[in-house]
Amino acid sequence: MEVTCLLLLALIPFHCRGQGVYAPAQAQIVHAGQACVVKEDNISERVYTIREGDTLMLQCLVTGHPRPQVRWTKTAGSASDKFQETSVFNETLRIERIARTQGGRYYCKAENGVGVPAIKSIRVDVQYLDEPMLTVHQTVSDVRGNFYQEKTVFLRCTVNSNPPARFIWKRGSDTLSHSQDNGVDIYEPLYTQGETKVLKLKNLRPQDYASYTCQVSVRNVCGIPDKAITFRLTNTTAPPALKLSVNETLVVNPGENVTVQCLLTGGDPLPQLQWSHGPGPLPLGALAQGGTLSIPSVQARDSGYYNCTATNNVGNPAKKTVNLLVRSMKNATFQITPDVIKESENIQLGQDLKLSCHVDAVPQEKVTYQWFKNGKPARMSKRLLVTRNDPELPAVTSSLELIDLHFSDYGTYLCMASFPGAPVPDLSVEVNISSETVPPTISVPKGRAVVTVREGSPAELQCEVRGKPRPPVLWSRVDKEAALLPSGLPLEETPDGKLRLERVSRDMSGTYRCQTARYNGFNVRPREAQVQLNVQFPPEVEPSSQDVRQALGRPVLLRCSLLRGSPQRIASAVWRFKGQLLPPPPVVPAAAEAPDHAELRLDAVTRDSSGSYECSVSNDVGSAACLFQVSAKAYSPEFYFDTPNPTRSHKLSKNYSYVLQWTQREPDAVDPVLNYRLSIRQLNQHNAVVKAIPVRRVEKGQLLEYILTDLRVPHSYEVRLTPYTTFGAGDMASRIIHYTEHNTCHFEDEKICGYTQDLTDNFDWTRQNALTQNPKRSPNTGPPTDISGTPEGYYMFIETSRPRELGDRARLVSPLYNASAKFYCVSFFYHMYGKHIGSLNLLVRSRNKGALDTHAWSLSGNKGNVWQQAHVPISPSGPFQIIFEGVRGPGYLGDIAIDDVTLKKGECPRKQTDPNKVVVMPGSGAPCQSSPQLWGPMAIFLLALQR
Repeated sequence: MEVTCLLLLALIPFHCRGQGVYAPAQAQIVHAGQACVVKEDNISERVYTIREGDTLMLQCLVTGHPRPQVRWTKTAGSASDKFQETSVFNETLRIERIARTQGGRYYCKAENGVGVPAIKSIRVDVQYLDEPMLTVHQTVSDVRGNFYQEKTVFLRCTVNSNPPARFIWKRGSDTLSHSQDNGVDIYEPLYTQGETKVLKLKNLRPQDYASYTCQVSVRNVCGIPDKAITFRLTNTTAPPALKLSVNETLVVNPGENVTVQCLLTGGDPLPQLQWSHGPGPLPLGALAQGGTLSIPSVQARDSGYYNCTATNNVGNPAKKTVNLLVRSMKNATFQITPDVIKESENIQLGQDLKLSCHVDAVPQEKVTYQWFKNGKPARMSKRLLVTRNDPELPAVTSSLELIDLHFSDYGTYLCMASFPGAPVPDLSVEVNISSETVPPTISVPKGRAVVTVREGSPAELQCEVRGKPRPPVLWSRVDKEAALLPSGLPLEETPDGKLRLERVSRDMSGTYRCQTARYNGFNVRPREAQVQLNVQFPPEVEPSSQDVRQALGRPVLLRCSLLRGSPQRIASAVWRFKGQLLPPPPVVPAAAEAPDHAELRLDAVTRDSSGSYECSVSNDVGSAACLFQVSAKAYSPEFYFDTPNPTRSHKLSKNYSYVLQWTQREPDAVDPVLNYRLSIRQLNQHNAVVKAIPVRRVEKGQLLEYILTDLRVPHSYEVRLTPYTTFGAGDMASRIIHYTEHNTCHFEDEKICGYTQDLTDNFDWTRQNALTQNPKRSPNTGPPTDISGTPEGYYMFIETSRPRELGDRARLVSPLYNASAKFYCVSFFYHMYGKHIGSLNLLVRSRNKGALDTHAWSLSGNKGNVWQQAHVPISPSGPFQIIFEGVRGPGYLGDIAIDDVTLKKGECPRKQTDPNKVVVMPGSGAPCQSSPQLWGPMAIFLLALQR
């Protein structure tokens, strides 16, 4: 009968189920392993607690058809910048060596184009404990006038941790508290960074001079050990004090060797000294040894503030700063300012005139200026004044004012800046004042107002300046959305008025402004002009690639559209089929003036017209192509991944079967699917088994099914599925199927599937088979073999012989399961044979709000020498474990056994008998129960064979 049943299943392996299995995405986040927590009641599937430096692994369990795509994000935005070793589009998120800054709320977004996306979140709490820091502060106050002084010492212990740390203060090896010592006070100050506890030693006593330890603890959460720091308090304990060997402002000449010493004048324990520079690190070649800082051959770039800091964790750090100034001068500029009172912009006799001179110097205030006229020092008079620090000009600027300009004042003026007595070269600048000295004008050369270049080429924008003297030209962009120049600067100076751009890009297009500078020329309103830069670039088209499917004999319109380009027009469009030039299609008159697309119409799709079409579009600068793949091929199948318990296996056969389900993507887009070609190949093998699966008309959303049989345990297989129409083979889809037992445990391995013995019970479960049984075991109790009936098969049982007593309990605890479904079914076989049988209980340990055990199923008494099956429905609300509890009865003939424990998602079978299933042991004489579900089809099939 069993052989006939298998033959019947093999003859009709294919089924079609219903319509519309397309379903929106659903998601749930689970974590790998059990999270480490501070308190039991904090365990939740929404919170993942992990130690800093460990590996975070989150999995987004998805359902829905087609298979949803998963993307991970974080509260602060996309998680791609933070994630390591993974893409944000994987269903599994893995972060190696997680840091505290990577804690927060993570979101899993699953979408498949059906309905709205599913979004789930989980909060990741990263646990850590830094090394504590201990600082000491002391105060001295007068009491009762000057009779004596009261000294109070504060020991401040600070640590960064998550969760909040617990502090323990010790003097020597003794723990300190308020109640045990009136001379101490322990409190938490306000407004502190990190967690802080202060130990206050009031009115310091001799016994207070001792070693103090601050121990911090997070109560071993995530296995983080306690940490501690110790400080010895003596009657010489004092904060650090410093002095410098030089003045706080040190002015030196370039090329000199600079040495600065930072000297300790106090501090116990001995302070540590450290040099720093601001801004930036210490100069290259600088050497800091203890309190001595040496800078060889100092340069102007080495100017800045140098800080010497002394710390010994007593009081505040001591700090001394040296402002190092290396003498230097650069950028000598001048300005010509006509009579401001008369608002003139020209030099005129009888009006006032001011010449100004400035250099950028270090130190700026030490610069001296000298004015010369025609090579001789300028002499002060009532009409010739030299001033310094004009409020309208940059600081430390020298100005020469000519009152009531005369013809004799024309000439060449020279301004010389210098550092008296320093080996720094002087800087000078000349200004010529004559009737030919006129303010500037600026213009764009003819034909250069609009500059058009191709992307990637150099470009030159030019403005011409006239006037005497000719000031520099400053360039900027007019476009508000692109305020910076290609150099990254908002303003760029060019001495010749030409702005040179290398390898221009399309985002450089726009309007550029050129204007005269107000230095090295007239200090008047800037003159300006504008230049337009047009950057031409090749066209961009859509679609860049398109898969066009159509049934045989139907027409197809191919369209290639211009998205952007410069110029924004199609100059020419060329169509090719399989690389061969096609005659140009007829031009539509309405689109002939400014075409923005090109079209090609195929009157009917045939085998000959199927293939690759290319439309090459040009705008005289470059070209781009639209690619179309036209065919009547069927789309690929869409595998259905939500099949409940697709793997079916048996202990005896060493084979398993797999329920393969799929839908056909867009079946109405092409000709009807006639059959499927199925290819099955064991991984790491070359040979494949090919089968043809005929079908009738396939509709959109229709679930198709085929049962793969004779698959070898525990191998995985590659399955390829190809639809066939009158056109021929369509697109192939492939997937890997793995042998899984759906959390079925046969107890064949010594690790017993991760089950563990409960440490709080009275005795343990035992794993054995018929070959390892004790030959002196008690008769008339316990199973002779496991559920398979073979002597090699293992099972778990409780031995109730002495020293076991009535009521003793043995508990077998499963691994922790993440609740990814609302309902589960626990199926298992039990054997309860013997006149002293006690009870077998199934408990569910919920890990959602504390470790809570609830009874789900119980059975007591002798049930015969048979293996029987139970199906127990459970509905855990969070992570859970299942527990098998065997309770010893009144005597030693009470061995209880279990085997083949299975945990499945979904509800248990609706029709159950007690027992649900009976496996007759050899010689038991128990009746055989036939399956009513198989009897009807089997009888019809046997009757047909007889005829």
